[in-house]
Amino acid sequence: MTTDILYKIDSIKSVLNSHRPFPDHVVKQLKDYYRVGLTYTSNAIEGNTLTESETKVVIEDGITIGGKSLREHNEAIGHAKAYDHIYSLLDRNIAEEDILILHKLFFQQINSENAGKYRQRNVIITGTDFLPPDYSEVPALMKKHIENINSNAKDKHYLEQASDLHAEFEAIHPFIDGNGRIGRLLLSILTIKNGYSPVIVPPVRRAEYITALQKTNKGDVSTLRAFILSVIYEELKSLQKLVEHLIK
Repeated sequence: MTTDILYKIDSIKSVLNSHRPFPDHVVKQLKDYYRVGLTYTSNAIEGNTLTESETKVVIEDGITIGGKSLREHNEAIGHAKAYDHIYSLLDRNIAEEDILILHKLFFQQINSENAGKYRQRNVIITGTDFLPPDYSEVPALMKKHIENINSNAKDKHYLEQASDLHAEFEAIHPFIDGNGRIGRLLLSILTIKNGYSPVIVPPVRRAEYITALQKTNKGDVSTLRAFILSVIYEELKSLQKLVEHLIK
C-alpha cells in the first residue's frame, strides 16, 4: 500500500517537475493560495473557529470578524507571518534559530513572554497519557532533532522520513504552546524544499491525524506515515491542477 501511494506521489511530482521552474506569477499565486489554506487548516485543527474565508480577510485585509476572539485573530495573523518566513528557509539547512524565529513570529502577539523560547516548565498533552520530556531535556533533544532534519535517511523514502521527523518534533513538544502549528510548518518546509506540496491536514481529518500522532508515541510510525502520504497525495493532485491551469 505504501509503495503504491509513493509511486503515485512521485509520478505527480515528475509531472510538476516538467513545468519547473514555475513562472513568477504562478509562484506568487501559489504562495498566496497556500498562505490562506495552511493558516486556516492548521489553526482549525487546534480549535480556532475562523472559517477559511474569514481567515483570508483577517490576514489579507486586516478586517476584524465579529464574534471571534482576539486570540483567534492573532493566531491567524501570526501563522501567516510564520508561513511567509518559511520561503527563506528552503535553500539551506535548518538551524535552531530558524525554528525559534518561526515560533516567535507565530506567538508574539499571543504570548510575547514565551514567544521564540523553549518551554521552561513541564506540560501535559490533553487527550493522551503520553508525557513530553522534562523541560530541562528540550535543548539537547532539539539539537539532535535539528541534526536529524538536516540528514538524509538511507533506509526510507524522503516523505517517510519527513513524517517521522514530524512525530519526533511533536513528541519533544519544545514550546509551551504552538507545537502543532510550528511542527506542521516544519513538515511543509521539508516537503516543499524537495519538490512536493505543502502538507495541509483537512480539519475533517483532525481525529485521524491526532490518533496517528498518538500511535507514534507507542512505537507505531506506520499509521502517521500512511496518513501524511495520503494528505500529500491529495494535495499534489490539487497542486497539479492549479499549476496546469495557471501556466496556460
